Amino acid sequence: MTDARAWVRLPSGKRLDLLNPTPFDWDDEDLALGLARTYRWGGHSAWPLPLSVAQHSLTVMHLRQSWHKGRLSPIQSLRELLHDADEGLLGFDCISVLKPFLGEGFRALAQRLEQTVFLRYGLPAWQDKDRLEHKRADRVAAASEAVHVVGWQPEEVRRTLQIRFAPLDRDVLHTVYGGTAWEPWPPGVAAERFLAALHELKHTLAAAVPTPAAPTSAPGSLF
Repeated sequence: MTDARAWVRLPSGKRLDLLNPTPFDWDDEDLALGLARTYRWGGHSAWPLPLSVAQHSLTVMHLRQSWHKGRLSPIQSLRELLHDADEGLLGFDCISVLKPFLGEGFRALAQRLEQTVFLRYGLPAWQDKDRLEHKRADRVAAASEAVHVVGWQPEEVRRTLQIRFAPLDRDVLHTVYGGTAWEPWPPGVAAERFLAALHELKHTLAAAVPTPAAPTSAPGSLF
């Protein structure tokens, strides 16, 4: 069915082809809003609101930054911020226990979206050391969300969710944004804060790119 529709219309008016995405198919605002309206833990929460992937992404980025005490580069921070960007474009964060039943087609779709995100934002491929550090931050965030957001007990996190990292007591986002620790943000707030972090990192990276020097005239040249 080559004529089957596989694209979605985004708030910007752009069309994202989910099966054959290109780096030009969305705006940053589309991505921020998509992540803010995509929920972790199947949308379940002990709070009035569920936890968005946008808020989770900021948690993971700030965790890694706090562990490295200023030594995490802007491009590494950006990669952490965008590590689940494919879920915001797809509008779906599949719970881990269900993923094996969705098959190779779903895995390939998610990989294509991730590769397109990396291409658009100039992100380098994961290296082994960085990937291990990222996975640690992602799992620590998950353990903490399970306890403080969804309502799991710490021993259930270890036994049932099989996360070997202990949940945090301190919410790293509370230090940055204030409010109530571990409380899920409304979608509009999550989108605004994610977009601000994205734009700040992009600006930092753009400012770090050296401006090409103007060509100098050779001796005796008329130009």
